[in-house]
Amino acid sequence: MSFALNHIPGITGAWNATGRVAVIFVALILAACGGSGSSANTAPTSSCDPNNSGTFDQCGTVIVAITDADGDFLNYTVDVLSLRLEAADGRVVETLPRQTRINFTDYVDLTELVSVATVPPGTYVAGMISLDYSDAEIIVEAAGVSKAAIVTDLDGIPLTQTTLRIVLSNHDQLLVVAGRTALLQLDFDLDASHEVNIEPTPAIAVSQQIIVAEVQPVDEKDVRVRGPLVEVSAVNSRYIVAIRPFHDRDGDFGEVTVNTTSNTEFEVNGEVFIGSDGLRALNAAGRGTPTVAQGTLNVSDRRFTANIVLAGSSVPGIDFDAVIGNVIARNNNLLTVRGATIVPSDLRAHFHDDVIVEIGPDTKVFRDGHRGGDLGIDAISIGQRLAVRGVLTQADPEQPYLDATQGAARLSITHLAGVVNSIMPGQTDITLHAIGRRRADIFDFSGTGPSADLDANPDNYEVATGTLLLSDLGTGQPVVVYGFPTAFGIAPPDFMGRTVIDFSDVRSALGVGWGTGGTVAPFLSMGDDGLLLNNQNEDIDQRHHIKQGTVLIDLTTLGSSTLIAPRQTDRNLFWIATADSVREYSNFADFIADLGMSLNGATTARAMFARGKYDAGTNVFTAYKIGVYLLEP
Repeated sequence: MSFALNHIPGITGAWNATGRVAVIFVALILAACGGSGSSANTAPTSSCDPNNSGTFDQCGTVIVAITDADGDFLNYTVDVLSLRLEAADGRVVETLPRQTRINFTDYVDLTELVSVATVPPGTYVAGMISLDYSDAEIIVEAAGVSKAAIVTDLDGIPLTQTTLRIVLSNHDQLLVVAGRTALLQLDFDLDASHEVNIEPTPAIAVSQQIIVAEVQPVDEKDVRVRGPLVEVSAVNSRYIVAIRPFHDRDGDFGEVTVNTTSNTEFEVNGEVFIGSDGLRALNAAGRGTPTVAQGTLNVSDRRFTANIVLAGSSVPGIDFDAVIGNVIARNNNLLTVRGATIVPSDLRAHFHDDVIVEIGPDTKVFRDGHRGGDLGIDAISIGQRLAVRGVLTQADPEQPYLDATQGAARLSITHLAGVVNSIMPGQTDITLHAIGRRRADIFDFSGTGPSADLDANPDNYEVATGTLLLSDLGTGQPVVVYGFPTAFGIAPPDFMGRTVIDFSDVRSALGVGWGTGGTVAPFLSMGDDGLLLNNQNEDIDQRHHIKQGTVLIDLTTLGSSTLIAPRQTDRNLFWIATADSVREYSNFADFIADLGMSLNGATTARAMFARGKYDAGTNVFTAYKIGVYLLEP
């Protein structure tokens, strides 16, 4: 698999060696027990209730959440055994009531609440996470198709169980106080944690696990909450669910309050409602009704508000089997859905690269943000991200088939990546490199236009932008677009853009590796202005690139050394990782001091990573996250 400049994300030798950008965030939201209509059902620590009153009003409540960003891993499913907090006095508190199975790649644009646990007041200085790989399902992309992979340690031994300790910055330790809300967010960076070799079968992903934590998160995302309904309070415009994360069907993960507004969209048992009408429909569905809510978390007050709520049979895998993925081809009413997560109604969810889905005139079609109800099946076009509900059959073990002719499909926001060809009022044409996490050349655009000559062309993909401001876009620049493909058969334009992100705002990733032995001199200088990378260091291995949008920049070919500078506004996070722990800093001077002392001639730097924005004109990478992985003697 090779990856050329201006090609797509995640398809290559050099950049694939870094595992591409795949980030996991675990948000721990702490609020007083019993506050805001939320409670925890997990077994509390006895120090929370010294009088055995059963109120536990001296505790805090920890809500755990997981999210992910796109990457070369098409599926990364492992079991999370434990997630613990360590107090300054040595106490260790478990926040995960039971083992749960997580596919990290499900959460490209979302964070999912996982658990609510009671926590004694105190200052928490570290966290520990334990993962179990014994039943892992790891899939990578190889030449446009999926390939199974195994994850090994640095010595090539397949991983079984791992535990990593994360030490918080002295400036950002977690203070839990009864009656007050706090927040901690863990970031499992799959890019920094893996080097992927797709040549063997199965592929090999060498892991150096890197997980960091933030009390004041640098990144924020939409949040998703799953679980059976506990109660509805229409007067207060909210409801309570018992959390069942991911596709878990049982277990006790605590309770959380979901707030709604007059604009919250509901789909309850296949019917669409808005605002208070949706709450009434949810209440009528009754206690125990499965729900999924997507919305936003107000970081300042830890208040979750839903934009979209699905309930009852509208939840994938409830009453109907479900398939979630992107449409790569359509032949009349037969869809090919790739990168599919299959959610059977009676078995656990699993990955299959391609699923054939049959739709028909009676298939209901809904779209996020569209309040007009059923759209009709022509709304489903090539590239569309969707969840389809129906009846799953698998007469051919290699080719699952979903009959959705009496089912339903929900269309989700789809994202494109490419390079600008031209700009005109209300439209930009791009060279399409990727849809979602898959490269453009796997999509068959036949039938997207009324005739073959009007079908979507990935070399000049026409994006309607309406009144969106495009003043910062320029020809040849990378661009990311969020929106929906045009209805099948009526292109052009090929895509209706809702958000366009130009190259100056495209988040970039920098990754450098110095081989198995590392290097004693990774930087030409280290100071308040940043780290001056030695781009010509002879120990640099295959990892030496900046990924900016869909453009891959080879650091070793630049005419000057690259400065990696901390940004001067908003929060930053810096870390130094070793084999079994991570040390964190919010202050760049503290980070540089530790790094300078650690690189003492015996300890070497094996790899470094940064997230931020890159200015090619000045060769300066302005970062909000910087990390270095050290090999200690």
